[in-house]
Amino acid sequence: MKEAKSPKKPLITYYLIAMIILMLLNALVFPSLMASRVKEVGYDEFLTMVENKQVAQVAMDSDQLLFTTHEQEKGVSYYQAGLWPDPDLTQKLVESGASFGAVIPTQDSPLLSFIMSWVFPILFFVFIGQLLSKLMQKKLGGNAMQFGKSHAKIYVESQTGKSFADVAGQDEAKEALHEIVDFLHNPDKYKDIGASLPKGALLVGPPGTGKTLLAKAVAGEAKVPFFSISGSEFVEMFVGMGAAKVRDLFKQAQEKAPCIVFIDEIDTIGKKRDSGTGIGGNDEREQTLNQLLTEMDGFDGAKGVVILAATNRPDSLDKALLRPGRFDRRIPVELPDLQGRIAILKVHARNVKVASGVDFDTIGRATSGASGAELANIINEAALRAVRQGRSEVSQNDLEESVEVVIAGYQRKGMVINEKEKRIIASHEIGHALVAARLKDAAPVHKITIIPRTSGALGYTMQIEEDERFLQSREDLLGQLCILTGGRAAEEVVFGTMTSGASNDIEKATSIARAMITRFGMSDTFGMVALETVNNPYLSSDASLVCSQEMAAKVDQEVQQVISQAHQQAKAILSKDRALLDRLSAYLLEKETISGETFMEILAAQD
Repeated sequence: MKEAKSPKKPLITYYLIAMIILMLLNALVFPSLMASRVKEVGYDEFLTMVENKQVAQVAMDSDQLLFTTHEQEKGVSYYQAGLWPDPDLTQKLVESGASFGAVIPTQDSPLLSFIMSWVFPILFFVFIGQLLSKLMQKKLGGNAMQFGKSHAKIYVESQTGKSFADVAGQDEAKEALHEIVDFLHNPDKYKDIGASLPKGALLVGPPGTGKTLLAKAVAGEAKVPFFSISGSEFVEMFVGMGAAKVRDLFKQAQEKAPCIVFIDEIDTIGKKRDSGTGIGGNDEREQTLNQLLTEMDGFDGAKGVVILAATNRPDSLDKALLRPGRFDRRIPVELPDLQGRIAILKVHARNVKVASGVDFDTIGRATSGASGAELANIINEAALRAVRQGRSEVSQNDLEESVEVVIAGYQRKGMVINEKEKRIIASHEIGHALVAARLKDAAPVHKITIIPRTSGALGYTMQIEEDERFLQSREDLLGQLCILTGGRAAEEVVFGTMTSGASNDIEKATSIARAMITRFGMSDTFGMVALETVNNPYLSSDASLVCSQEMAAKVDQEVQQVISQAHQQAKAILSKDRALLDRLSAYLLEKETISGETFMEILAAQD
């Protein structure tokens, strides 16, 4: 995507042109002018002029006499005569009525003197200023001489290169934005009924879901100029510079209307204002926000200037920014569902040579919770893997392996694990898979492996849901807890010990059990009471307590009890199937990787 830029000549170019002109004037024009100002005469002629009382003023230098007359010749400023030993000269000058003055310069050019005294020092300090500004630009990441400029990237209509066809898995968001495109194309039919274009639309969602891509697609569909700037670019070291950038941005937008202005990561400047007065960066941020609010109120929406903004922290935005008349619409850009993931995979696979018969449905089910950016990375990883293995097309195996790379990292083929630890790891993973197979309504096992990964996992068991699920019952979550504790249960049943390999399982189990009690209301003890709140569902699932310390202690006891019950259930299942557990563990130890189909065949043959 190309940017429309206006060429700028460096300031030093104008300095060089001015210096060349002055040097030519000094060398060719002024010397001839200087030559006509001085007239040399002999000493005898000088004495004659003194006797005739023609000399008006005299000055003596170390080797010459400089004087003027009462009646100067045309084009002569003063006269010059050689100095001779004459002790009576002073008396003669006094008698003639001549006055004595300062020495008149004859050799130095006045232009050269002016250049050395004024021009050269000024140029020197300008050069130092330019040098310092470049150093500041490198240190601060911006142009020190253009603090008030917005530096927004402008993409002209024919160069955006994006349309709604490039955006998949966000049908609801595209539908909400299509009205803005239609207004920019056909404003008259909206004006006839009295409707005005929404001034702003806020795109809200997790990272990587395509918020920036959607904004570019809107500009591409509408075929209008597109201004793109990040919220962090408004933040400056000096107070007031961010507000100046906002004014400059909206000024450019008004000049190129109709157009679209996109502010990415608007939470950088749009955070809630403090009640007290801030200093430094806080004060600068609030001034920038105030200027943004003022500009959004000031421009006419009928001109076709649309403000799009993106954030993954909507809870931190100032309420004044979200009121009607500023950001009129809040458009969620959520993680794609199953059909959305399949569509995104197909969009990114258009530019990749894919073998016939590749099943994107399986990859879509295996990537539940993945964003559009992660799905694009999966396609790219699959293409890279095909190249590494010397193939010209991406196969199903490449895609499945790329999913594992994104989830668990690359295989650590050079890692050496001793035989005893391999047996423990194999039993651990079979424990997960066997418990999942024995539980009702659990997701089917897709793959079991004990090949270590760069993420730190020594092995893993992958389950893939047959259908997309949007609700989870208490029984489903208790089943997940039982599966997560199945690895530790297998270690205890087979080897009578515990290892650190279950650390990640314990973290996940604790998180699920706590959410069941504090947020989902699935506890008989506490009932439907919210004891925790999620700080930001788009960036993390971290929650903060909203209960007393005594209540928090009771929550910890309940969490421990729920996990303990799941652990005992997993141990009971594996103790009952101990022979099958040993057989499957030995098979996995030999093969290192078992597919879900092979696992279910062995299980069915045993039953």
